[in-house]
Amino acid sequence: MEKEAVEQYLSGNWESILTGSVGGALIALGVMFALLVFLAIYIYSALAWLTIARKLKYKYPWLAWIPIVNCVLILQLGGFHWAWIFLILVPILGWIPLFVICIIATWRIFEKRKYPGWFSLSMIVPKVGGILYLIAIGFVAWKDKKKR
Repeated sequence: MEKEAVEQYLSGNWESILTGSVGGALIALGVMFALLVFLAIYIYSALAWLTIARKLKYKYPWLAWIPIVNCVLILQLGGFHWAWIFLILVPILGWIPLFVICIIATWRIFEKRKYPGWFSLSMIVPKVGGILYLIAIGFVAWKDKKKR
Protein backbone atom coordinates (compact mmCIF):
# COMPACT_ATOMS: atom_id res chain seq x y z
CA MET A 1 0.00 0.00 0.00
CA GLU A 2 2.78 2.44 0.94
CA LYS A 3 4.73 1.42 -2.12
CA GLU A 4 1.73 2.31 -4.31
CA ALA A 5 1.42 5.72 -2.65
CA VAL A 6 5.11 6.44 -3.19
CA GLU A 7 4.87 5.38 -6.84
CA GLN A 8 1.82 7.59 -7.36
CA TYR A 9 3.65 10.49 -5.71
CA LEU A 10 6.73 10.03 -7.89
CA SER A 11 4.70 9.60 -11.08
CA GLY A 12 2.76 12.82 -10.40
CA ASN A 13 -0.63 11.12 -10.06
CA TRP A 14 -1.93 13.75 -7.64
CA GLU A 15 -5.60 13.12 -8.26
CA SER A 16 -5.60 9.70 -6.62
CA ILE A 17 -3.49 10.97 -3.71
CA LEU A 18 -5.82 13.89 -3.01
CA THR A 19 -9.01 11.87 -3.25
CA GLY A 20 -7.59 9.23 -0.93
CA SER A 21 -6.14 11.17 1.97
CA VAL A 22 -7.45 14.72 1.75
CA GLY A 23 -10.91 13.58 0.70
CA GLY A 24 -11.11 11.19 3.62
CA ALA A 25 -9.90 13.86 6.02
CA LEU A 26 -12.49 16.34 4.72
CA ILE A 27 -15.26 13.78 5.10
CA ALA A 28 -14.15 13.01 8.67
CA LEU A 29 -13.99 16.72 9.45
CA GLY A 30 -17.47 17.23 8.03
CA VAL A 31 -18.89 14.36 10.07
CA MET A 32 -17.28 15.74 13.25
CA PHE A 33 -18.67 19.21 12.54
CA ALA A 34 -22.16 17.80 11.92
CA LEU A 35 -22.01 15.86 15.19
CA LEU A 36 -20.96 18.98 17.11
CA VAL A 37 -23.79 21.02 15.58
CA PHE A 38 -26.30 18.25 16.38
CA LEU A 39 -25.03 18.06 19.97
CA ALA A 40 -25.24 21.85 20.40
CA ILE A 41 -28.82 21.93 19.07
CA TYR A 42 -29.81 19.02 21.31
CA ILE A 43 -28.36 20.66 24.43
CA TYR A 44 -30.02 23.99 23.57
CA SER A 45 -33.45 22.43 23.03
CA ALA A 46 -33.15 20.24 26.15
CA LEU A 47 -32.27 23.30 28.26
CA ALA A 48 -35.15 25.25 26.74
CA TRP A 49 -37.70 22.50 27.43
CA LEU A 50 -36.28 21.98 30.92
CA THR A 51 -36.80 25.69 31.64
CA ILE A 52 -40.32 25.66 30.17
CA ALA A 53 -41.24 22.60 32.24
CA ARG A 54 -39.92 24.21 35.42
CA LYS A 55 -41.82 27.45 34.76
CA LEU A 56 -45.01 25.44 34.21
CA LYS A 57 -44.27 23.54 37.45
CA TYR A 58 -44.06 20.13 35.79
CA LYS A 59 -43.18 17.33 38.22
CA TYR A 60 -40.41 15.75 36.10
CA PRO A 61 -38.65 18.51 34.11
CA TRP A 62 -35.48 16.38 33.76
CA LEU A 63 -37.32 14.31 31.11
CA ALA A 64 -36.26 17.02 28.66
CA TRP A 65 -32.78 15.43 28.52
CA ILE A 66 -33.90 11.94 27.45
CA PRO A 67 -34.37 11.38 23.69
CA ILE A 68 -37.92 10.39 22.66
CA VAL A 69 -39.07 10.71 26.28
CA ASN A 70 -38.79 14.48 25.88
CA CYS A 71 -41.78 14.13 23.54
CA VAL A 72 -43.69 12.66 26.50
CA LEU A 73 -42.84 15.84 28.40
CA ILE A 74 -44.22 17.97 25.58
CA LEU A 75 -47.36 15.84 25.29
CA GLN A 76 -48.08 16.02 29.02
CA LEU A 77 -47.40 19.75 29.25
CA GLY A 78 -49.80 20.19 26.31
CA GLY A 79 -52.56 18.25 28.05
CA PHE A 80 -52.28 14.93 26.20
CA HIS A 81 -51.79 11.49 27.72
CA TRP A 82 -48.21 10.22 27.64
CA ALA A 83 -49.22 6.99 25.85
CA TRP A 84 -49.53 8.83 22.52
CA ILE A 85 -45.76 8.42 22.25
CA PHE A 86 -46.29 4.79 21.23
CA LEU A 87 -47.37 6.07 17.80
CA ILE A 88 -43.66 6.39 17.12
CA LEU A 89 -43.55 2.58 16.80
CA VAL A 90 -45.81 2.68 13.72
CA PRO A 91 -43.68 3.86 10.79
CA ILE A 92 -45.12 6.79 8.83
CA LEU A 93 -48.79 6.10 9.67
CA GLY A 94 -48.01 6.71 13.35
CA TRP A 95 -45.41 9.44 12.91
CA ILE A 96 -47.72 11.83 11.08
CA PRO A 97 -50.46 11.93 13.75
CA LEU A 98 -47.81 12.08 16.50
CA PHE A 99 -46.26 15.09 14.77
CA VAL A 100 -49.66 16.79 14.56
CA ILE A 101 -50.37 16.04 18.23
CA CYS A 102 -46.96 17.46 19.18
CA ILE A 103 -47.71 20.66 17.25
CA ILE A 104 -51.05 20.99 19.08
CA ALA A 105 -49.36 20.30 22.42
CA THR A 106 -46.67 22.87 21.69
CA TRP A 107 -49.38 25.39 20.71
CA ARG A 108 -51.05 24.87 24.10
CA ILE A 109 -47.73 25.15 25.95
CA PHE A 110 -46.87 28.42 24.22
CA GLU A 111 -50.28 29.83 25.13
CA LYS A 112 -49.82 28.77 28.77
CA ARG A 113 -46.62 30.80 28.77
CA LYS A 114 -48.53 33.78 27.30
CA TYR A 115 -47.01 33.54 23.82
CA PRO A 116 -48.89 33.16 20.54
CA GLY A 117 -49.70 29.51 19.89
CA TRP A 118 -48.99 29.90 16.19
CA PHE A 119 -45.27 29.99 17.06
CA SER A 120 -45.57 26.20 17.18
CA LEU A 121 -46.34 26.17 13.46
CA SER A 122 -42.74 27.19 12.84
CA MET A 123 -41.95 23.46 12.77
CA ILE A 124 -43.72 23.02 9.45
CA VAL A 125 -42.16 25.95 7.59
CA PRO A 126 -39.96 24.56 4.81
CA LYS A 127 -36.17 25.11 4.97
CA VAL A 128 -36.08 27.54 7.93
CA GLY A 129 -38.63 25.84 10.18
CA GLY A 130 -36.05 24.21 12.42
CA ILE A 131 -34.27 27.49 13.09
CA LEU A 132 -37.56 29.32 13.70
CA TYR A 133 -38.64 26.58 16.12
CA LEU A 134 -35.38 26.89 18.08
CA ILE A 135 -35.86 30.66 18.29
CA ALA A 136 -39.48 30.22 19.42
CA ILE A 137 -38.67 27.78 22.23
CA GLY A 138 -35.86 30.08 23.30
CA PHE A 139 -38.27 33.00 23.63
CA VAL A 140 -40.86 30.89 25.44
CA ALA A 141 -38.26 29.49 27.83
CA TRP A 142 -36.16 32.50 28.75
CA LYS A 143 -38.08 35.67 27.93
CA ASP A 144 -40.85 36.39 30.41
CA LYS A 145 -43.72 38.52 29.23
CA LYS A 146 -44.39 41.55 31.41
CA LYS A 147 -47.81 41.70 33.03
CA ARG A 148 -49.98 44.55 31.80
